[in-house]
Amino acid sequence: MFENIKRKFPVYDKNPNLVFLDTAASSLKPTSVIQSINDCYSYEYANVHRGLYSLSSNLTTKFENVRSKVSKFLNSESEENIIFTKNATEAINLVVSCFSEKFLNNGDEVILSYLEHHANIVPWQIAAKKIGFKIVTINIDQDGNLDYDDFISKINKKTKFISITNMSNVVGTIVDLNIINEHAKKNNIPFLVDGCQFIAHSPVNVQNINCDFYVYSGHKLYGPSGVGVLYMKNKWFENFNPYQGGGSMIETVDFENTTFAKGYQKFEAGTPPIVPVVGLGSSYDFMSEFNLKEIFDHEIELYKYALDKLKSINNIKIFGESKNKGAIISFNINNIHPSDLGLILDQHNIAIRTGHHCAQPLLKRLN
Repeated sequence: MFENIKRKFPVYDKNPNLVFLDTAASSLKPTSVIQSINDCYSYEYANVHRGLYSLSSNLTTKFENVRSKVSKFLNSESEENIIFTKNATEAINLVVSCFSEKFLNNGDEVILSYLEHHANIVPWQIAAKKIGFKIVTINIDQDGNLDYDDFISKINKKTKFISITNMSNVVGTIVDLNIINEHAKKNNIPFLVDGCQFIAHSPVNVQNINCDFYVYSGHKLYGPSGVGVLYMKNKWFENFNPYQGGGSMIETVDFENTTFAKGYQKFEAGTPPIVPVVGLGSSYDFMSEFNLKEIFDHEIELYKYALDKLKSINNIKIFGESKNKGAIISFNINNIHPSDLGLILDQHNIAIRTGHHCAQPLLKRLN
């Protein structure tokens, strides 16, 4: 199934010996995605939703077909539940801004976890400073397992929202969203799932997860940067005020009063990321060539092999061996600075990520 897959990625034509181990940060792009972007700019480009001429109307149809592909990929209730953003970070900021404005007050609590990326921490902190609600953090053990007893114990009458990752980009821990959903719904608490790290590795069914919001970035899914996806349950479209103002998100505009569009259009102000969305559509076509469960199983085999080899080397410390995890290995080599290691490996054509991985609280927790 995975034979000759590198041939689909043109970077290997130029650099056939590249060993790219930084997909957790962003994925390489297959030829089909690059070609779709090039074709759109070269032969198909116009603004969408605004023109009656064929270039515009044809590209509008193509653009909206991607919304349908996303809906099918996530098994959302309908394509109407899909909002395009510039990335997952903007999608989280949109939810944080809209929800906190109407539903959070001084003394309320929002639950996060130690596994979160900065994108699912900082927006809540900014809103908390304005409003006065408290951020409560679910603990983890030294292997990176989420402490579900701690999670349950921290839910109370003040808890108004839960925002949690699907899978850690540092230690690979996969969160049991069934437990999150069970206790969130039992207490009538909405929850958001940051799916950035998980989305390319295993099927996602938002209706089964029963989350209120699910977000991810296109660039993690073999698509281009500059486009993100926000799935939103129907009830929130009417409950939320617009996140940004401008073209497209309006119904009528007058200096005395403006009325807003309904549904996803209310949250897509201005010219959208047209070509990145088209490229994202091609990434779903690329992904459809493969079975995600087989991809995940194959990755775990590679993970186990790599982990075994790394453990055979003296002075390597592995971080995070949780019970349920994806194929991510974080490690340090004693007495070698991570930046030095990254540069040395780069000289051998091996690309790895070093640093705090946009998850400083987690790294501090793991020491």
